[in-house]
Amino acid sequence: MIFIDGSNLYHILKKLCLYGKKLQKEFPYDNLDFKSFIKKLCCGKERKLIRTYYYNARLDQKYDKKTYSEQQKFFERLKTIPDFEVVLCRLQKDLIDGKIRYSVKEDDIQLAVDMLKLAFVNAYDTAILVSSDGDFVPAVDAVKELGKKVENIGFPNKFSWHLKNKCDRFRVLTEEELLECSPVD
Repeated sequence: MIFIDGSNLYHILKKLCLYGKKLQKEFPYDNLDFKSFIKKLCCGKERKLIRTYYYNARLDQKYDKKTYSEQQKFFERLKTIPDFEVVLCRLQKDLIDGKIRYSVKEDDIQLAVDMLKLAFVNAYDTAILVSSDGDFVPAVDAVKELGKKVENIGFPNKFSWHLKNKCDRFRVLTEEELLECSPVD
C-alpha cells in the first residue's frame, strides 16, 4: 500500500516548480501524472499494489478561488485512478501577526492511524510512505513491530534523516524521475 502525505508532496513539488528549470506550471500537481508516479513507487512487476491513500485538505475557497478550483479538479482526477483513495482532512485558519495563515490538520495522524490499522488487519505486507516528515517515526516503528516492511520515498535535499534510518528501505526520487511522471501535453 502507498500512503502519500499530500501537503508535504505539494510543497516539495512547488519548490521544484519555482526553482527547477524544467517544471514550470503554476499548479505543482499539474506537473505530475499520478498513475505514472504510483507505478514508479511500486518499482517492479512482482509487487501487487493493493491501494493508494492520499491525505490532504480542501483549500479555503474564499481566500483564493482559482487555486481552490484547480485543487478540486485535481482531487477529481485522483478519484478516477483505480484503487486510489483521497482522504480529506481539516484546514485550519489562524491569524498570526495580522496575517491569515493556513495549515492542514489531522492529515499526519490520519495517515499514521490508517497505516497502523491496515497493518494490524494484515491488509498489506509493505507500506510505501511518501513523506519527508520525521513525525512518522513512531508509526513506522509500530508498523514494523507488527511484522510489516516500511519504505520511505524522499526527494533531493528534502527528507527526514530519522525517518530514512527507521524504514526498511529509503529511496530518493530525483527531479529526472519526477519529470518521467510528467503528463503528456
